[in-house]
Amino acid sequence: MKSVVPEKVSQEELKIPVSEIESWLSGPKVELPPFEPAMTETRGGKKLVIRALRKDEAPAMLKFLKNFLDVDRDFYDIVGVRVYAEILGWLRNRLKDSYHLVGSIDGELAGFANGRKRDDKVHISLHSMAFKRGGGVGAAMYYAKAQYAFEVLGAQEWWSTFESYNGWKRYGLGAAQPSYPWPEYQHELGGAAVYYIRRDYWDSTVKDYNKQLVHGDLIRPVPADLLKKAENLIIPDKPDV
Repeated sequence: MKSVVPEKVSQEELKIPVSEIESWLSGPKVELPPFEPAMTETRGGKKLVIRALRKDEAPAMLKFLKNFLDVDRDFYDIVGVRVYAEILGWLRNRLKDSYHLVGSIDGELAGFANGRKRDDKVHISLHSMAFKRGGGVGAAMYYAKAQYAFEVLGAQEWWSTFESYNGWKRYGLGAAQPSYPWPEYQHELGGAAVYYIRRDYWDSTVKDYNKQLVHGDLIRPVPADLLKKAENLIIPDKPDV
């Protein structure tokens, strides 16, 4: 929209370097405390190592996630495209204070989970995905990100919504998460109902529920040989789902 300029100017057009615009679009930079790698055993007895995704691994993850866009089963398509956007937003500095975790078995990608810090009180649960099913990988990934939010980053509330029936059954119903009144409160993932866990409920109940799902607590530190293998993440061309 053009407006009448109320004063004489020496330059009719202003050229602005994009490097000066970037700080307006990306927002303030906040370094979150590191996620300490952890491990657990799957129901089949395999070792699942969970660590933070690195930005140099993001392009291969994006390529891998494209496979889910055509999987019209169990809501893989909508979860896949949203996780794709979240990783890309993190890579392009367009997603505020997010954290992204990967789980691997024998170095091969097995699961993913992410969330973000909305503010000092509330953290947003974004998505969890299991690429190797039937072993409790998804439960371990969800537990790892929620534990990180509460016990490392100091979250007081954890906000979730659910796109799949399985996710709601396992974490909404299974953890007896209460919800805020809708539409006064809406989750940022499409405006659905907000289910929440407060810190006291996490400490008293939900943490133990997650331990039951993964057959014990997450183990730290990770043995050096397993951690070394997990550092060289093998991302397959296509998922086995």
